[in-house]
Amino acid sequence: MIDCSILHLLEGAQAAKGVTVIIDVFRAFSLECYLYDLGAKLVRPVGAVEEAWALREKIPDAVLIGERHGIRVDGFDFGNSPSQIRDASEKIRGKVCIHTTSAGTQGIVNATGASQLLTGSLVNAKAVARYIRSLDGKSDPDGSVPFPVSIVAMGRSGKERTQEDELCAEYIKALLDEKEIPPSFDQRRQDLRNSDGKRFFEPSLQEHFPQEDFHMCIKTDLFPFVLCVKKDELGFYCEKIPVIL
Repeated sequence: MIDCSILHLLEGAQAAKGVTVIIDVFRAFSLECYLYDLGAKLVRPVGAVEEAWALREKIPDAVLIGERHGIRVDGFDFGNSPSQIRDASEKIRGKVCIHTTSAGTQGIVNATGASQLLTGSLVNAKAVARYIRSLDGKSDPDGSVPFPVSIVAMGRSGKERTQEDELCAEYIKALLDEKEIPPSFDQRRQDLRNSDGKRFFEPSLQEHFPQEDFHMCIKTDLFPFVLCVKKDELGFYCEKIPVIL
């Protein structure tokens, strides 16, 4: 049995227990999936910009990727745009990518109560659910204690709920509960362009929020792997684990 809760924003990350999924659809954890698909050697999420620079000192050929308020951090190689990184894939292949964002990576560093930490987005939602179901009962030898799962929808800067992260959280929970996905799901995905995805269609914002990012981030179940967040002497890193869909 899986005991699954949906939590919200930074305080949700801080309250999360058990296997914890940190969701950031627009765009952090969609981007990290695309980074691995483009051949990145390793993705290292960090909280602060200063930490990113310090880590680059230790890994000189690493690629710096990140944003604040959606805008590329000054001096970084890339912002948080999957389409712009896809178009420069030769600079990603085989490289360590250091990644910091306003919401997603903040959820990682604040989820200190998690027993296992995963990133989540629409592009690998089914893989996340399948992976978690494969763990069911393994944390308790006799399987008598409900399996705790916290799904955290990070929202905008970890402070304001957003429809895309809430939708993704609901979708993963429905998959975990083995419930039928409502027919409205696909329409709700498309309707994001009229709400929290509206900025991707503003002509004046295309430098920072390309329209193609929207389409890349709302794709569903594109990647058959999860990103499991672990820690070593240099800090956090995301391990890519294949999942059979």
